[in-house]
Amino acid sequence: MTKIAFAVAAHPDDIEFLMAGTLMLLGDAGFELHYMNISNGSLGTTQYDTPTIVEMRRREAMEAAESIGAVYHESICSDLDIFYDRPTLAQLSSVMRDVAPDILLTHSPVDYMEDHTNACRLAVTAAFARGMPNFSVSPPQAAVTNKVTVYHAQPYSNYDPLRRLVVPDFYVNVTDREEQKVAMLAKHVSQKQWLDESQGLDSYLQALRDLDAATGRMSGCYDCAEGWRRHLHLGFCGEHDDPLCQALGDRVARVDDSLPGQEQ
Repeated sequence: MTKIAFAVAAHPDDIEFLMAGTLMLLGDAGFELHYMNISNGSLGTTQYDTPTIVEMRRREAMEAAESIGAVYHESICSDLDIFYDRPTLAQLSSVMRDVAPDILLTHSPVDYMEDHTNACRLAVTAAFARGMPNFSVSPPQAAVTNKVTVYHAQPYSNYDPLRRLVVPDFYVNVTDREEQKVAMLAKHVSQKQWLDESQGLDSYLQALRDLDAATGRMSGCYDCAEGWRRHLHLGFCGEHDDPLCQALGDRVARVDDSLPGQEQ
């Protein structure tokens, strides 16, 4: 039976920045890949009206997903409307049951903006509620009984909102996937001017390279890396289940248990 990896992030381009290398490697390891941005990117512009930017970003995200052979799932709300509420959770839970992933990749539980944090909370609860038939989802979708292991990406910049460094459980070597990540992010053409103006990134493609290089330096062994923390198993999977590390093998460097880290 084919294993499934599902990346769920807040906005179009978040997967590319934080998760795409690991997602690609899981695809190489035989996983079926799924890609979803909860919000539609409606506020990521200083140039276009809402309908125009939403359609642009939808096309860009679809092309990015297609470039790595991932199944694209439609967004369900607008930027800054990612709230931990029943209607949004019901919609995401329906998708989660339909996909029934073995691995769920999502945001850090704490990040620099609330859309990321709420996207994480929604993804985790949608996975938790996958097997609860009395939890109504929209559209209706039967409950599923699969085990799912949840992994949290690093917060953007590797720091939490209080400027504390977040140390992952393990690093994934994405050095030889870096340019493919850049090409995937480059599909999001609409974001160059917006990110330059709003966040001073200078170049959004270079910002991705810099972020992965910084995480690589944290690893102490890789030029470019993505960092991950594994969610507590209760309600999701077996205590020792770790399908991501098992699938990627020598691509993974674990952080020594003696090293201090921030539990978010």
